[in-house]
Amino acid sequence: MATDAFEEIAETFDFLDDWEDRYRHVIDMGKAVPAMDDVLKVPATKVDGCASQVWIQPKIEDGTFSFQGDSDAMIVKGLIAVLMALYNGVPAKDIAGIDAPVELGRLGLNDHLSAQRSNGVRAMVERIRAVAAAA
Repeated sequence: MATDAFEEIAETFDFLDDWEDRYRHVIDMGKAVPAMDDVLKVPATKVDGCASQVWIQPKIEDGTFSFQGDSDAMIVKGLIAVLMALYNGVPAKDIAGIDAPVELGRLGLNDHLSAQRSNGVRAMVERIRAVAAAA
């Protein structure tokens, strides 16, 4: 149950031949994510479990989930962009039905991220799921 935006990423990854190209693409996606206002970078929005500094500011409006995020690491900011494509615009009630490990596995991310980065992605997904479940 991936969004059209995530399907576009999956198609692009299918087209890219090696992980280095995919890695650069993730970084480029991160560069396109607008910086989060520093006033939102507070302990309440900080994601624990990430090797880098990561902040997520979720929002549910009219039953639809979205979030903005930021990180001090470009690859992590790119991973935030991937998660934004996966979750933004999805009804909050449907967030729990998205199997993030399976969807991200389609991109080959499971095989190429360090253990710390994988833990960070898992922590971001848990935060997203918790916010949506509380709505």
